[in-house]
Amino acid sequence: MALSSRTAWVANGIAGALLLLFALALWRDPGLAIRGEFAKQRIRLGAESHSLVVGDHRWVYAELPADRPDAPTLVLLHGYTGSKENWYRVATALRGRYRIVMPDLPGWGESQRREDADYGYLAQTPRVAAFLQAPQIGGGKPVALAGHSMGGGIAALLAADYPALVSQVALVNAAGVPFAPNTFAREVLAGRNPFALSDEASLERYLSTLFHVRETRPWLPWPATSLYIAQRRRDAAFEERVLTRIGRDEERFEPGKRAVKIEQPTLLLWCRHDQVIPASAMGLYAERIRHASQVMLEDCGHMSLMERPRETADAIAWNIARGVPALPPAVPGEDE
Repeated sequence: MALSSRTAWVANGIAGALLLLFALALWRDPGLAIRGEFAKQRIRLGAESHSLVVGDHRWVYAELPADRPDAPTLVLLHGYTGSKENWYRVATALRGRYRIVMPDLPGWGESQRREDADYGYLAQTPRVAAFLQAPQIGGGKPVALAGHSMGGGIAALLAADYPALVSQVALVNAAGVPFAPNTFAREVLAGRNPFALSDEASLERYLSTLFHVRETRPWLPWPATSLYIAQRRRDAAFEERVLTRIGRDEERFEPGKRAVKIEQPTLLLWCRHDQVIPASAMGLYAERIRHASQVMLEDCGHMSLMERPRETADAIAWNIARGVPALPPAVPGEDE
């Protein structure tokens, strides 16, 4: 009996110490629990996590293999305040058809962030070009490319400035063209960050701005929501620096300016209820890109890749498959 009591005492002590260490780890790194949840999502998807040093940054990316070795490589770029996980629903719909590579862009997610580095469009584009040329990714061969929001602006610059690296490009709710200011744009130009998080109320505003349908929002288990807010508070200065580059400085319209050089088959996909980059931006890109086809989806907002993942996946697959410019496929909700 005495030995059993002592064993229980030791076990309780070890459990308490482990709990204390875990609490300390969460305090020092609020993103720990979130990354754990993301890792579970990646495993369910069937993707592998990889790390790669390219230039002056360490990249982390998820890779989903294709069913056949000669399948095209599709690289998916996330948007501002986003991460590679934003593409998991689209990747699920495309699973097996392509080798899918989803990186965290430098500065974001699990990829390296340097305090002295610039993460605007003009700085990120050559970094992504070097990433695409890495032997583990494209090895210099052209890849299909899709970018969402900020990632769409980067994708447009890549297709324009590095045409040998991009076979087809999809711009999904893409930033980078001037449009009549909406509420979001007016706040940005006034020096505020509409995506800044400080409490539950600001998180609700953030999600309501991004998503048109509440049921499509991502779910994080307790205490990940509070930890996510804490992490975003810590990232506030970084997010503000990036927002200044892509939303206020002169380079904010560089993707649209250079889009006139894009010759690859191009998909422009938007949601009619986008509160961040209004649907009119799609037409502005279409005016600049010779081989652009437009798909407008209904009942979704800025996060088409998460709210309408199958329609988004089908449109991206069609753009990869087409050999010459043609009319877009019949996608539910497409603007006639």
